[in-house]
Amino acid sequence: MTILAFIVAILILVSLHEFGHYAVARLFGVKVLRFSVGFGKPFFTRKRGDTEWCLAPIPLGGYVKMVDTREGNVAETDLPYAFDKQHPAKRIAIVAAGPITNLVLAVIFYALSFSFGVTEVRPFVGTVELASVAAQAGFAPGDRIVSVNGEPIDDWSKAHTEMVMNLEAGKVAVAVQTGRGEDVVRTIDVAGTPAAAEVIRREGNIGLWPFKILNRVGMVVDNSPAARAGLQPGDTLLAANGEKLDSWQQWTDLFRRSPGLKLAVDYERNGEIRHTDLRPDTEELRDGTLIGKVGIAAERDQAWADQISHRYTPGIGQALVMGTEKMWHYSTLTVKFFGRLLTGQASMNHISGPLTIADVAGRSAAMGLQSYLEFLALVSVSLGVLNLLPIPVLDGGHLVYYTAEWIRGKPLSERIQMMGLRFGMIAMLMLMLVAFFNDITRLFG
Repeated sequence: MTILAFIVAILILVSLHEFGHYAVARLFGVKVLRFSVGFGKPFFTRKRGDTEWCLAPIPLGGYVKMVDTREGNVAETDLPYAFDKQHPAKRIAIVAAGPITNLVLAVIFYALSFSFGVTEVRPFVGTVELASVAAQAGFAPGDRIVSVNGEPIDDWSKAHTEMVMNLEAGKVAVAVQTGRGEDVVRTIDVAGTPAAAEVIRREGNIGLWPFKILNRVGMVVDNSPAARAGLQPGDTLLAANGEKLDSWQQWTDLFRRSPGLKLAVDYERNGEIRHTDLRPDTEELRDGTLIGKVGIAAERDQAWADQISHRYTPGIGQALVMGTEKMWHYSTLTVKFFGRLLTGQASMNHISGPLTIADVAGRSAAMGLQSYLEFLALVSVSLGVLNLLPIPVLDGGHLVYYTAEWIRGKPLSERIQMMGLRFGMIAMLMLMLVAFFNDITRLFG
């Protein structure tokens, strides 16, 4: 599933990115020699007209090769169709077409996803994990998040994103209205601490969730300690070893710190108090820590979920508008992230490479078509914005060169262009190394 979902994503996103370049190049009469998806020696080729269409084995990108006098001798008859002989405005349009295609694709993918239905979750705190970053900041169930560092908040997704993205830049001031109607500010202050790194490692989990869970069993894994003890969905857990436990988190904490230990559990089923003995299985974490697992999950508080969430299906026009807004939101968020990265206000640990992308592709595909479409949209936004960054070797770097040429009336000197190219290659190589390192660290510990 992971490999297939990743390959499909690359084929769609890279192919259409390069097709954007190809289509506009052909529109302006530029001769295209090769259209390749993937790098390396092609294992599949087909010639159509002047263009050779290829599939190559390294699925980390692709390219469109046009006639260009800077890359070798060009026949006299082909000079009018050479890329570098076109007006700078045409070259700018050809180069910009790829990233713009990705951004348009993101809008379409989001709109398709929204056509399955949209669940809007209002920014209410339902659950706060014990000893988490959120717990240390004083968050409590019932808090309604009003703003994050002055940025107004109207839904849960935006609240969570703003908190995580500002985590390493300094203090994060979260204005909330408590369940009693009081206006207070919860301050998250973990920048530069191991707690911030742990949030990144846990994929942005600060210990804050919009939904509430009950002290009731919602699911039991077959052949698990809970199943062997006779627990069933709907059972309400009451006490362990004679000690009353009021929240599911207390039960979770007890099970995790009791590997292999016998626990006397009291629970309620259909109004009747029952007793059972439960012994959590022992599991060893990567750092050698032993934890207990019993194989149960809590039941969600449906009444609370209905109160804070609203599900509806937008029309085609509304879905496209929502998709455009979503694309713009993540585009600006990505640009802000790179700005914070340059100023040292964001960690390199946020950067992901192909291994993480493949992992997320597999997980999102397993969750269903709607989840996979949103994954494709998010990656498409990232590709579009990344390629528009003013770094030589990326589309954005070429846009800077051609814009300067248009303004000056002549190209930048070859020396300046080569210096920029070397800088761009070094920057991208470093970025790729960091991404691969983060991938290996995340996936293999």
